[in-house]
Amino acid sequence: MVDVGEKSITRRSATARGFIEMQPETLALIEQGDHKKGDVLGIARVAAIMATKRTADLVPLCHPLALTHVSVDFEIDRENNRVRCALTTQTNGQTGVEMEALTGVQVALLTIYDMCKAVDRGMVIGDVRLVHKAGGKSGEWTLQE
Repeated sequence: MVDVGEKSITRRSATARGFIEMQPETLALIEQGDHKKGDVLGIARVAAIMATKRTADLVPLCHPLALTHVSVDFEIDRENNRVRCALTTQTNGQTGVEMEALTGVQVALLTIYDMCKAVDRGMVIGDVRLVHKAGGKSGEWTLQE
């Protein structure tokens, strides 16, 4: 692991996003809350938060962090038959929270896939990326689209 012991403790945040694309009928089940497995987005939100807290257990050499806040937002994109996920993590620490944000988005989208795979095995997860980070020595960074 990289030694971060000499780094200053600063407020750090990171936002990642991605989507899962599916058949229109699958999206309708999620949106209407009619899926037989329950509240797909509610369960995916909890899974995402849990994943952010376990990132160091999943990614080798990733520092375990005490997160101070995690927010998970889903957006239904009917035009493209997608559920978009945006997740922001925050901490006061000596290393960034980018990996936690990326892990949370991936697990949220994987949870949606898992809950809906019986009705739509062709779903596609895509465009998972970091879109913003702040704090630390390198300061602020935003994806230029």
